[in-house]
Amino acid sequence: MARVSQQHLDARRRQILDGATRCFTRNGFHATSMHDVLREVDLSAGAVYRYFSGKEELIGAIVNEVLDGIRDAFEEAALQGPPEPPDVLIGQVMGRVLAGEFVPGAAGPSGISRLIVQVWGETLRNESLATAMRTGYDKMHGAWIKVVEAYQAAGLMRADIPPEHVARTMIAVAQGFAAQQALFGEVPVVVVQNGLRGLMSMGEQKAG
Repeated sequence: MARVSQQHLDARRRQILDGATRCFTRNGFHATSMHDVLREVDLSAGAVYRYFSGKEELIGAIVNEVLDGIRDAFEEAALQGPPEPPDVLIGQVMGRVLAGEFVPGAAGPSGISRLIVQVWGETLRNESLATAMRTGYDKMHGAWIKVVEAYQAAGLMRADIPPEHVARTMIAVAQGFAAQQALFGEVPVVVVQNGLRGLMSMGEQKAG
């Protein structure tokens, strides 16, 4: 019997993950059954269970994929030098995330945002996923602290404010925007960018 190539195995695994992501985005993690996933990907139970032992393993794989993708987007943005101002950096990160670059199975920005919010909820009941979330957050936070320190070294930001506080706030803006997308519908990334520009301009207005 001919051996199946790794490329074929990877493509089939991707097919299953994308189909499961579509199901979970539509109906949530716990309202989706494995039968729903089988019907979505149009594969036999044996074909799917070759890659995943069940729904819990599928959820875990998707959660880790979402967390890794978002963390990578933050870290790559933070490595730019010299760093762009916060409105540009956060816009770049959220643009990549909501475009589906890291979650190919989710449909559109609102679908991706709903999946992200579900991931957050899942980490509240699953300790291993919560650990992955904390690890990912710590890495993001560290990368953004370096950005803030670069702002301060360049004289672009007050030096008396702890960089870790600013970094946490920048991450919170991105998380909050994703939550709003999930709860209230799609909004262009330029909206949060303009909001940040408005807040950043307060000192300029006072000086004028």
